[in-house]
Amino acid sequence: MSKLNVFFTAGCIPGLDILELLKTLQTAGVDRVEIGMPYSDPIVDGPIIQEANKVALANGMSIEKLLKALKNLKNEVSIPVSLMGYLNPVMQYGVEKFVKEAKSCGVEGLIIPDLPAEYFEKEYADLFRENDLKFTFIITPQTTPERIDYFQSLSDGFLYAVSDNSITGKKLNQNKREEYFKALKKLKLKNELYIGFGIRDKSDFDYVTQFANGAIIGTAFLEALQKDDKNYLTTAEKFIKEIKGFKKK
Repeated sequence: MSKLNVFFTAGCIPGLDILELLKTLQTAGVDRVEIGMPYSDPIVDGPIIQEANKVALANGMSIEKLLKALKNLKNEVSIPVSLMGYLNPVMQYGVEKFVKEAKSCGVEGLIIPDLPAEYFEKEYADLFRENDLKFTFIITPQTTPERIDYFQSLSDGFLYAVSDNSITGKKLNQNKREEYFKALKKLKLKNELYIGFGIRDKSDFDYVTQFANGAIIGTAFLEALQKDDKNYLTTAEKFIKEIKGFKKK
């Protein structure tokens, strides 16, 4: 069955109850979640997620507050949860401290787009293994099969295949990327593969999951939450059920 991975930025809505949102997403049928750690200078994010970062920072969200909000995660949420962000804030917090506290909460893994694999292997791979925290590497249309094998040798985290060499939020061009997706499907992977960037609706979800274990939706989900931020739990449930095609009873 095709899996849905949803992304949202911690603190993107004033008063956002992260744990309640995670429980709502789990009940609605989400298979895994990425929580964005807000940062002032995101390098791969489009306007919607950039704005979510600004709002979150203005709301006072930080790594410390996020981990505090997730302290009961493992007791209340069973789906895998990863944290996604950039290296600088994690280094300022303290990488070892961050890894240990994230794992203690019940976080499954981490995604840091600006952390090169070679640097990860040299500086952090052992720390992650010791704490059973998975690291997710990002694949682009230019990533070679040999490079993907290298990623898989370093971590059991899922592989994040971006649909295009661009920022988040751009519309998916199915015809333009079909050969790339077919090539991904032919790879012999031990790690799960999720396709992200530009996945906005059920049509996109159904299309890309022909070629991968699942799809990642971020920008479209954040847009939906922000349009009705007073009722974000109801909005989240409706959005997920529409993507996965659940019919109303």
